[in-house]
Amino acid sequence: MTALADRPITTDAAADSADLAGFGYEQKLHRSIGTYGSFAAGFSFVSILTTVFQLFYFGFGAGGPAFFWTWPIVFVGQFLVALCFAELAARYPISGCIYQWATRLGGAIWGWAAGWLMLVAQICTVAAAAVAMQVVLPSIWSGFEIVDNPGTNAVILGSLLLVVTTTINAVGIKAMSLINSIGVTCELVGVALLCIALFSHAKRGPGIVFHTGAGVGHGSAYLWSFVISGLMAAYVMVGFDSAGELSEETKNPRRTAPRTILRALVVSGIGGALMLLATLMAAPSTTDGSLADPARGLPYVLTSRLGDTLGRVFLVDVAIAVTVCTLAIQTATTRMMFSMARDRVLPFSDALSVVNPRTGTPIRPAILVGLLTVALLYVNVDNPLVFLALSSVCIMLLYIAYLMVTVPLLLRRVRGGLPQASGLFSLGRLGVVVNVVAIAWGVFMAVNLAWPRTKVYGTDWYLQYFPELFLAGAVLLGAIAFGVQRAQRRDPVMPIALAEATA
Repeated sequence: MTALADRPITTDAAADSADLAGFGYEQKLHRSIGTYGSFAAGFSFVSILTTVFQLFYFGFGAGGPAFFWTWPIVFVGQFLVALCFAELAARYPISGCIYQWATRLGGAIWGWAAGWLMLVAQICTVAAAAVAMQVVLPSIWSGFEIVDNPGTNAVILGSLLLVVTTTINAVGIKAMSLINSIGVTCELVGVALLCIALFSHAKRGPGIVFHTGAGVGHGSAYLWSFVISGLMAAYVMVGFDSAGELSEETKNPRRTAPRTILRALVVSGIGGALMLLATLMAAPSTTDGSLADPARGLPYVLTSRLGDTLGRVFLVDVAIAVTVCTLAIQTATTRMMFSMARDRVLPFSDALSVVNPRTGTPIRPAILVGLLTVALLYVNVDNPLVFLALSSVCIMLLYIAYLMVTVPLLLRRVRGGLPQASGLFSLGRLGVVVNVVAIAWGVFMAVNLAWPRTKVYGTDWYLQYFPELFLAGAVLLGAIAFGVQRAQRRDPVMPIALAEATA
């Protein structure tokens, strides 16, 4: 395999394909994504309009107005992780990046475990994004309340959305990237206009962010409430690595992906902070309980302060954001499944690794992800608390998967460092410090997400310990899948590409 330092910085499709061949993979996915499309993939996964609208009530209910400060704290922690990922994206521009990076840093089995947890988390996250339509569409038009049961209605709306996103994913990456880029543009414009509109209707000054609010405790008691409220930001600021997931479909990925990973998180961080501040300043009341009500929350602020018509216009933009968010997460999940199947580490890998030559898309993984997500949505029927717990757990799995990259990355730095090449993104001497703090941050957030608390998971014991139970179930299911995969193969060794990567 050609040494990284000897590989040129690519400037055209042929060179990108040759670069990929150096890792032992043939260029089968169509390489058509530019800089903006790569940025859009990461930004739409984070999707501040989707997740902030969906979860604002949770953060405010736990920490009051001062929960705003959890946003910059989480942003700084995640930015350190993103810096580590940017280095890896420049050196290993391969689809299924978390799996590929963990494999090349920690070995084949370690990489497989990271990829499996990431795959499970992504499938759950697709469902969590799709179900957000229930928060938005019925507020736009009562006709979207197809059935009286909100849980059932959420499943219907989410399933319809998944049919659309699965179809787009099957058509090809050009269509996906175009639709995603248009959606992200609408979201960016919407965020800017929404902030302007809310700031212009402010009822109070920015000092509201220093108020803890009623019913959230004081002193050390408030500290615990503040830590819980930080889960809202933790739910939002993940998925910026999606630019790396699409590396094999991105032009000049060694230069493009690192920049767009960081840019997606920075833009999301700034836009989300302004949205939170504008909402707190413009809300009709911060004490009547409306902002902590799952049925009202941020959409209520829009319609009450901006008027019914203008409020619904912004909600339409939120619906667009939910659509492209679901599309982006499903695309990233599909590429993770394809990347693992190509290395023959998943059951039925031969079928799942096929790329349609006309569309340049792994259609079967796209359909399978869609079907699994629709099945997962049905957990929400008459069990909304279970689905909320499931949404929390999938984010915990994402943080664990991220740790399974940053931990072996630190070990690699200590033992000799990453491969060097001129012109590639590098943290240089700051790498070890950034990496250590990123790991500490990841451990803290994973524990925070998994900690059994009634404010997060309810009073039932099985919901309080749902993170631990789900993680154990995911590991058990992974062990079964690994066993099935090994049984389907004649040779007991790991794929050649992985063996070379971990030699």
